[in-house]
Amino acid sequence: MAESLTTRITKLQTMTTGQLREEWRRVIGGEPRSNNRRFLYKRVAWAIQAKEYGGLSARAQARLEELLPYAETWMPIGRRGLADPPPATAGTTLTPGTVLTRTYKRRTVAVLVRDDGHFEWEGDVFESLTAVAKAVTGSHWNGNLFFGRRPARKRT
Repeated sequence: MAESLTTRITKLQTMTTGQLREEWRRVIGGEPRSNNRRFLYKRVAWAIQAKEYGGLSARAQARLEELLPYAETWMPIGRRGLADPPPATAGTTLTPGTVLTRTYKRRTVAVLVRDDGHFEWEGDVFESLTAVAKAVTGSHWNGNLFFGRRPARKRT
């Protein structure tokens, strides 16, 4: 008798990373590119359900195609992962004249976004917010994170 879908997915939760990689090969085919247990679990569980109920609907597939040009904002490898990178996503660039502020060690740091796309802090010009954050703190920081333009990722 065939296992129920719920039983198959429940079994995945108790599998080791090696077992999940083997299940990937069996269900999805090919070699998994990750050793991350959670990633493997999610993808294998999705594949099992897709085989049982069918894959993405035509509407979902069309929406995916529509969003693909914006993928660089969440792709770990950024533009390098796309053969023909799309233009920058609306809202990711700062308008010239914008002043970003941040309090750091009881001092207000104010950075001006220049017309040429560079950043000015205390009379010095920097190519990126990361460079400004490094000059302010003396150590490496993600500039967008330092200036609160994106939240820190939660660690699990």
